[in-house]
Amino acid sequence: MKKNKKKNWNDYIWIMSAVYMILGFVNIMFAWLGLICFLVPLGISLVKGKKSYCNHFCGRGQMFDVLGNKLKLSRQKDIPAFLRSNWFRYGFLTFFMIMFANMVFMTYLVFAGSGSLKEVVTLIWTIKMPWDWAYNGAASSPWIAQFAFGFYGMMLTSTVLGLVTMALYKPRSWCVYCPMGTMTQGICKIKDAA
Repeated sequence: MKKNKKKNWNDYIWIMSAVYMILGFVNIMFAWLGLICFLVPLGISLVKGKKSYCNHFCGRGQMFDVLGNKLKLSRQKDIPAFLRSNWFRYGFLTFFMIMFANMVFMTYLVFAGSGSLKEVVTLIWTIKMPWDWAYNGAASSPWIAQFAFGFYGMMLTSTVLGLVTMALYKPRSWCVYCPMGTMTQGICKIKDAA
């Protein structure tokens, strides 16, 4: 007979990931909340030298687990070796960081007045989604909205990539090549070596 594991508060963090994606669809300014998913894992790995965020508090990984295991939306196949390889993981991290830097630069252009606000979310950095209903001009400055559109596009893209790999392979396959996981793992290795 299988014992039921007692549920902890952090077993429900996946709900926040799902709510975040919905809120950004309704009002793009909620995209700023996604910075928590960037700053907290980096902070934990820098301070503690551990990947405890990924292992215990990542709502996205939990969401893929719920969808893949509990709702049976995963084929439960092993992830291909190339997705686990260092060249792919660090290459994807590099690409992701270039896209992040481009988003920050576009935000800077709007802030400096040499660029105009583009009310668009891009999926997989190329497919323009019509997101103009999610912004009503209430931001104090257009650069704040520009960052939100770009950041939400990155979060949407990574969620879609995670959903695809969850469906094709095991539920948490995204975690194998997640840029945040790769970055925090690198920080932990550097701290261990020091």
